[in-house]
Amino acid sequence: MTQMDYKYSLLGSAVDNYRKRPLLLQVDDTPMNLFAVLEVKRELPRRWSTLGCFRKIRLYSFLFGLAVTFLIMASYILTGDKKGLLLTPSPYHFSSLVSPGPFAFNLSSVKDYAHIKLVVKSITSKVEFRSSRQMPELKSLVNSEPHLFSVIPRKFLSGVKNPCWYEEYTGNITSDPYRTNLYARYSRRFRTVFQHLRNTFREHLFHHDGKLYRMRCLPYFYIIGQPKCGTTDLYDRLRLHPDVKFTTFKEPHWWTRKRFGIIRLSEGFHDRYPVEDYLDLFDQAAYQIQGNLTANASGSPGKPDIIIGEASASTMWDNNAWVYFYDNTTEGEPPFLIQDFVHALQPDARFIVMLRDPVERLYSDYLYFGIANKSAEDFHEKVSESLQLFEGCLTEYTMRSCVYNTTVNNAMPVRLQVGLYIVYLMDWLTVFSRKQILVLRLEDHASNRKYTMHKVFDFLNLGPLSKEIESEITRSPASNTRRPADKNLGPMLPITKEILRDFYTPFNEKLAKVLRNDSFLWENNSKL
Repeated sequence: MTQMDYKYSLLGSAVDNYRKRPLLLQVDDTPMNLFAVLEVKRELPRRWSTLGCFRKIRLYSFLFGLAVTFLIMASYILTGDKKGLLLTPSPYHFSSLVSPGPFAFNLSSVKDYAHIKLVVKSITSKVEFRSSRQMPELKSLVNSEPHLFSVIPRKFLSGVKNPCWYEEYTGNITSDPYRTNLYARYSRRFRTVFQHLRNTFREHLFHHDGKLYRMRCLPYFYIIGQPKCGTTDLYDRLRLHPDVKFTTFKEPHWWTRKRFGIIRLSEGFHDRYPVEDYLDLFDQAAYQIQGNLTANASGSPGKPDIIIGEASASTMWDNNAWVYFYDNTTEGEPPFLIQDFVHALQPDARFIVMLRDPVERLYSDYLYFGIANKSAEDFHEKVSESLQLFEGCLTEYTMRSCVYNTTVNNAMPVRLQVGLYIVYLMDWLTVFSRKQILVLRLEDHASNRKYTMHKVFDFLNLGPLSKEIESEITRSPASNTRRPADKNLGPMLPITKEILRDFYTPFNEKLAKVLRNDSFLWENNSKL
């Protein structure tokens, strides 16, 4: 008989395999870090007596079942859903996470108002804002992403407002140019768009000196954030402008996720999307720019001022992939941020940021995602647990390190960090000038869409519109509003709102100071 000997072990290292993620558990009120991995070893056959064999098989079967049950229960506790184990590597050791901090209490049944207030007070006492970050050298960026910099040129076509260039096409013109595009592979919804692009691809190739060229473009502007702050509504209105074109769908998430092979964090890593796949998403707009450029050259009227936009609401804040691909710095902060790469390739790019009261944003974010048993009480407990995790990180690391801490971000059941707008904005302002970033408030946009859309038009240097088109853009109903079922849950608990307002206040104060606009204090307690 062949014996299968199963060995169960706990692995203390978090960096053995970048596809594993930490399982953060709490046992008897004491959080603990655990990597549970089943190791299977095959040993040489040995002779057993029938009785001994039977007993050992039962023992190993019992242990195996116990381990599997434990892993499944841990997964349920951690992820808050039934999607399976969430395995995430840690950028650091977990001492800051396993420690409950000076204000320990049972996270699963937080009812003590005084304790939560102490946690928030501890956090706000550690809030500090550095004047600037150390920008990485261009050489380091190129070494990190050599293919990216080999595809996109340093200069773009003159006479075209949007950043575009001609790229020599060396492929077979009879083959499918989009056959390997991963956006088309993983999304059925976009295959129709790519089918249209396939059918018209050859007619848009440009012949010059016996060679074939295709026009490539990057966005002229990016809507970079934040989630649940009205970016979808802004995107839908801008699409109605005749001189504005977008990607084939709203949120490619290429800079923050697809570039690293992330489709959903719970699914681990897929193949990394090359920059060519991202550029393919701009082909429809590039064809129109190319046609207008050709028409102008022949003396016919055209629209050379067409611009392309991209609207991934993760671009401003989501640097969670850094720990998997970049070496840690001494202080546990990412050596490269998304904006470093964008600036190296497009120093003249423009960015639109839409913000909203971070307290209300967090509740809207919680309601949006399809978790079961949503309620104001459940939101309160998730907020309390997230605050405890963030405070635990601050006992050992700086505030900025904790904001960019992938492990903390993945462990928090609600995304507290997304509402820390000023941390991200200050880092963007270290590489781009203030005039290149337009910061809007959802509250202003909701009350006066005509005002905010005119600010956007001026920022993007768009020409005047007819009254009919402007009316269509500014009067259309709002997009992506709260679902009726979520509205029926009612507002968050007053105690939760008070706690969150205390937490976000120092960040809002700094934001208002940097932007020189007190409306970003959100003192009116808007309920958008």
